[in-house]
This record gives sequence, structure tokens and C-alpha cells, in this order.
Amino acid sequence: MRTAWLTLALAVLAIPAACARGGDATAADAPAGTIALTITSSNGAHVFHVEVAKTEAAQARGLMYRTDIPKDGGMLFHPYPPAGGGLREASFWMKNTPSPLDILFIRADRTIARIAENTVPFSETPIPSGEPVAAVLEINGGRAAELGIAEGDKVAWGK
Repeated sequence: MRTAWLTLALAVLAIPAACARGGDATAADAPAGTIALTITSSNGAHVFHVEVAKTEAAQARGLMYRTDIPKDGGMLFHPYPPAGGGLREASFWMKNTPSPLDILFIRADRTIARIAENTVPFSETPIPSGEPVAAVLEINGGRAAELGIAEGDKVAWGK
């Protein structure tokens, strides 16, 4: 009987909390293990909630084998390269990656240097940054064009 009352009390307390949620997603609503990242383009600010690949192993794995990337999700490779040693050109590929991606190469001043749009799933063809970069962002293929994100746009994120 005591367990039934405790269960009922917890259920009643949970209802207002569940009803209070809603509205637009914010940084506080970001899934666990992600950070908010904002790209400011000519038509506004676009917020993504991205995973951060900081280690060499995490960066080597990236979004391989993933088919469940949220619409405004993705992965930030920062710092790039993970071992340090200063900026260098990046080269990515789509090996073992079943979803097309937009790959955004980001300069040290956090502007977009290059966008490789709708990369080909499973391709082992190198995708170069074209210049030294400090970070790389992978998002769902086609999102950059859909949102009007272009080279030169500013990218901001926390730690």
C-alpha cells in the first residue's frame, strides 16, 4: 500500500513538470552530451545542438555508422587537430557514413572557410578544407543550403 501511494504521489508531481515543457528548443533543451552552436548567416541565426569530438579517436570515428542525426544536430570537431600543433588543412571522407553530410570547415576566427555540400555516403574520396582550419562541423546534408548558410558566415559555440 505504501508503494502505491508513493507511486501515485510521484505521478501527480510529474504532471506539472511535463506540462510546463514545450515551446522552442533552447540550449537548456539540448540533448545530453551536446552543446549549442550558432551559425549567423545573412538571413539570421541558426542554432544546432552538436556533439563535440575532441579526441583523436572520436574525430576518427565522427558520424560513421550513424543514421539518426537530428535535423539540427551534428558533430563539431574541435580542437582540430586534436593533438594540437597549430592549424593545418583538414581532409575528411565519408567511409562507413551512410548519411549525406554538409561538412563546414571553420577558420580560427570562426568564419566558414568552405562548405562541402551533400557529401556522398560511403565515399573514400578525400574532402579537403582548402586552407588551414581550427574546427570542422558536420551537419545533415542539404541543411546549409536550406538555411542559407554560406562561406564567410560566423560560427559561435561555448566550451
